[in-house]
Amino acid sequence: MLGRRGGMDRYDEGGAPTVAEDAPPPDRAPAGITALSPRYQIAAALALAVVAVGTLVHLSMVFLHVAPANTLTKQHGQAVDDWIYPEFEQNWKLFAPNPLQQNIDVQVRADLRTDGGAVRTTGWYDLSALDGADILHNPLPSHTQQNELRRAWDFYVSSHDNAGRPSGTRGDLSESYLRRIVARRLDRLSADVRENTVTRVQLRSSTTNVQPPDWSGEKVSDKPVYRVLPWWTLSKNDDGTGADA
Repeated sequence: MLGRRGGMDRYDEGGAPTVAEDAPPPDRAPAGITALSPRYQIAAALALAVVAVGTLVHLSMVFLHVAPANTLTKQHGQAVDDWIYPEFEQNWKLFAPNPLQQNIDVQVRADLRTDGGAVRTTGWYDLSALDGADILHNPLPSHTQQNELRRAWDFYVSSHDNAGRPSGTRGDLSESYLRRIVARRLDRLSADVRENTVTRVQLRSSTTNVQPPDWSGEKVSDKPVYRVLPWWTLSKNDDGTGADA
């Protein structure tokens, strides 16, 4: 094969000219939207923007439709319904159950028998606040600190009616479980409780609505609502912290 460098041509064995090794690559044709003229590029960009905005609006409307009642749905509920019905109706719930909108504190008080034989009743101690103090600033709180008392109270409430009567087969179990949790926490309440004998305890829940943000304009009561349980007599079976029943 003969060839020449620089401005000289190269030929293969058949005599046909070949591309020089140092020749620049051929120009590639533009692809995609860049192949369009500027006018059509602008039109394509506007069409994509309209599709993106329409998708965002639709997803927002569907989200508001399936979300729990909130300030936006109360103010613009008719507009949401007009967008959704009938073509985009949803028969499933994104949030099940609805997120909690209340603070529930479990509190306890006790009857104490002193060395002299007198019996007196303490004030209310907030067990939930004690758990909250343990969790605050703790990067790795335990499962017990976060969930034990809350889950025990939910277990009890779901298996008893408002009068404190068991409404299912697990009512007695839930009461025993909650009573043992309280008995194990009595020594955290105060020195007065630790130095005397606890004969019985009483629980109550304090439920307070979470206040909406200032910009919402929504008004809810900030007064706590109490659910008071009957007095429970503690025994040695309750983790050995109480007197015999």
